[in-house]
Amino acid sequence: MLSSGVQASSNMQAVNGFLIDRTEVSIAEFSQFATETGFISSAERAGGGEVYGLGWERKLGWTWKMPFGEEADPQLPAVHLTYDEADSYCRWRGARLPTEDEWREAAYIERREEPGSGFVNGKPYPYPTGDTPDGANCLSDCMYRPPTSHSHVLDRGIGPAPVGSTRRGVNGLYDMGANVWEWVDSGKGEQKATAGGSWWYGAFRMHRNDRATKPRGTAVVYIGFRCAKNMD
Repeated sequence: MLSSGVQASSNMQAVNGFLIDRTEVSIAEFSQFATETGFISSAERAGGGEVYGLGWERKLGWTWKMPFGEEADPQLPAVHLTYDEADSYCRWRGARLPTEDEWREAAYIERREEPGSGFVNGKPYPYPTGDTPDGANCLSDCMYRPPTSHSHVLDRGIGPAPVGSTRRGVNGLYDMGANVWEWVDSGKGEQKATAGGSWWYGAFRMHRNDRATKPRGTAVVYIGFRCAKNMD
C-alpha cells in the first residue's frame, strides 16, 4: 500500500488513505470517455448548458465540448455536466467522485511528509492555495489572470484557466480553490455539495468555512469535477 504523500501516478496524489486527481478533469480527458461510450450530456440534449445572468439562462451550444459555444482549449476543465454525469466518467475510469470529507481534507490539510513550497506537514490552511488565496483563478482578489479571456460572452468574470496552470496548492493539487466548482459526494439526496468556488466568485468561496450545494441535475458553465479512488 502506498503511504500518504506518495505520488501514485502522474495524475493522482495520495492523501491520507485515498487518491485524488491532481487537476480537474479536462475537456480532452472527458472526450476520451464520450468517444468510447457514445455519451451525450443532458446539456447537449437540451441545446446547451446554463449561466447565471438575469436568473439562469440557457446558452445554445454551450456544452462540455465548447463551454462558451465556441472552439475551446482542450485543457480547459470539462463543465456543463451534472453530478451523475461526472460520476459516470469517474466510474468509467475505475474511480469515483471524492466524498466531501475527502475533498476537504485534500484541499485544506497538508498531508505530504515533505511538501516543500512553504507548506507544512499536518497544517490546516484557510485556502487550498495555503495561507492566502493568491495564485488561484477567482474573480478579482487572487492575484491571477487566466491566459485566455471569455469576457466577450460573459456578463461577469473572464472564465476558467487550463487545468494545472494556476498555483499548485495544498498536497500538490491544482485548482482546488476557484477555477470551477467541483462536484463531490455529499451523501444521498437531490442536493449535492459543490466545493472550492469558481472564477465567477471572489476568494471567500474558496475558504474552508464556506459550503455550497446544487441540485444534482445542474449543468452549468461554472461546475466541473475531479475523481478519487481508494488506495489498494
